[in-house]
Amino acid sequence: MTSGTSWERFFRNWPKEVPPRGFVVTSYDEQIPFDGFLSAEGMVLLERKTPDNSGARKVLLAYENIVALKFADIIKNKAFEAAGFAGRIKD
Repeated sequence: MTSGTSWERFFRNWPKEVPPRGFVVTSYDEQIPFDGFLSAEGMVLLERKTPDNSGARKVLLAYENIVALKFADIIKNKAFEAAGFAGRIKD
């Protein structure tokens, strides 16, 4: 399984308790803030609240170019269990 496949699975099974917003870190060393998304096979469409420096409000990104996902919201670890995460982290 590739990392792109893992990211696609996560976005397609986004945990209900997790707000659909955050920051995608790309293989281009770019951090893309998003406040909503649409998932398709192999790609995700990220929605920005405000345009970037070039005026873009939407970003279409291949899952294989995602290296990390960051969250600014306070989210209980239990919310990620629905996405298949397991382990022991103090909540």
